[in-house]
Amino acid sequence: MDTIASLFSFITTPVSWVIVQFHSVYGHIFGPDTGWAWGLSIVSLVILIRICLIPLFVKQIKATRAMQTLQPEMKKIQERYKNDKQRQSEEMMKLYKESGTNPLSSCLPILAQSPFFFALYHVLNGIATGSTIGVINDSLLASARKAHIFGAPLAAKFTDGQSKVEALGASLTDVRVVTAIMIVMMSASQFYTQRQLMTKNVDTTVKTPFMQQQKMLMYVFPVMFAVFGINFPVGVLVYWLTTNVWTMGQQMYVIRNNPTPGSKAQAAYLERLHKHVTHHGKTRSRREKGIVKAIVAKGRDRNEFERKFINGLTKAGLVAQADGSVVKSDSAVVVETEDGTTTTAPAAPKRQQPKRQSKSQRQSAVTAGGAEPKTSLTKAGDPEDAKPSGAKPATAGGGKPGAGTRSKAQSGQRKGPQRPKSPSKK
Repeated sequence: MDTIASLFSFITTPVSWVIVQFHSVYGHIFGPDTGWAWGLSIVSLVILIRICLIPLFVKQIKATRAMQTLQPEMKKIQERYKNDKQRQSEEMMKLYKESGTNPLSSCLPILAQSPFFFALYHVLNGIATGSTIGVINDSLLASARKAHIFGAPLAAKFTDGQSKVEALGASLTDVRVVTAIMIVMMSASQFYTQRQLMTKNVDTTVKTPFMQQQKMLMYVFPVMFAVFGINFPVGVLVYWLTTNVWTMGQQMYVIRNNPTPGSKAQAAYLERLHKHVTHHGKTRSRREKGIVKAIVAKGRDRNEFERKFINGLTKAGLVAQADGSVVKSDSAVVVETEDGTTTTAPAAPKRQQPKRQSKSQRQSAVTAGGAEPKTSLTKAGDPEDAKPSGAKPATAGGGKPGAGTRSKAQSGQRKGPQRPKSPSKK
């Protein structure tokens, strides 16, 4: 413990000062010697630390997304150089450098809050041993030793003996029941956080070793919390339970509003976005425009859920634009370019098919115009001047009969019997 104290002495004083400031506020409400005052001071410390770590959490999300994108390439490198570990490591580092990713970025929030965790652990251990630390003087130390959370002292552990627990003014049963419940809640919250990450926010179209590692961590982390939790003081359990609940809520918000492409969470998000856009007929916020713009820019690289979203807009009479806006397609049609992007163009006029005339209409046209119009019903092998015997040819404008047929006899033969040709004279 002296080694830990020396390593984290630079942060032990600030942590103790923050706890004392929160305690002075809650002490006026619940009383300075109550477990509520000291317990809420620890909870407030966690919230303050996690708010300061939000920028690192954003970097963690981006790093995790980038690592998921690189999984297929990483798998190819592992298969190509499976017998040469050194070359495999070199190619991995080259891939990270080209893509601008860092595997350690996903661990930044945990690494950043580790000093605060060990500093708080050292402060609570000082309270348990009755030694002042940081800005906690003798009066504050006596007040903290009197504080109980549901009957368990703030500095008590699950592994403490009967004599040590009685020295803190509590019973061994109360301490073990409270610490056991808190350890179970801490492990369950960690398991649920990792499970919702695996079941909702992982690209199901790509099967990579990264998914197997995450699945393994889903079971390993809760066991680790359960094993180490029995050696944590009650105040540290409050700290760790609070940070797990914060992480769980923060991740639920991210999964709902910024899901991983190709995951079940993205399918649910795009379904909600489709209902919202079709209801209002447009994208109303900058965030919605950014999502639609990213989907349109993917072109033919869209996944199943993104194609379903675009097709749903088309069926609803809407078209997604390259700038993320959505317009009605009443007077426009969707045009897909060579790169897969979609634009709008004026709709071409509809071609009207000519109406088919009835037999009476065709006969009236013949009598009015003097000639029967050619239709598709006329057979190619029928002679045009074939008429029933005794029928008179139609005339136009009172012309002589046969005038209309004179132009038809252009095939080299005349009507009636043919005159025999005279023999040639030599």
